[in-house]
Amino acid sequence: MTINLTDDNGDDVIVTDYEARGQIRKHYASTNSVSFTTALANGELVLSLTAAQTANIVAGRYVYDVELIDDANTVYRLLEGMVTIVPEVTR
Repeated sequence: MTINLTDDNGDDVIVTDYEARGQIRKHYASTNSVSFTTALANGELVLSLTAAQTANIVAGRYVYDVELIDDANTVYRLLEGMVTIVPEVTR
């Protein structure tokens, strides 16, 4: 998934001084998690999971969040929510 990062004026946010991270967990206190692969460039944040990662996620509802961290280690929660994982139908 690609997320366009823009300010209130619709201009791209400069992300060169940030890193991103994100995880999916069954519930917020779960010790098991799946981490997104993240890439930041040109006002975009790309989140991805490999086929192997998704194959190991049991169907159900999960919580997730995505954070940006600046060079002073300040953490900004960019996204949060719930995701439903459903089994693959097409083979």
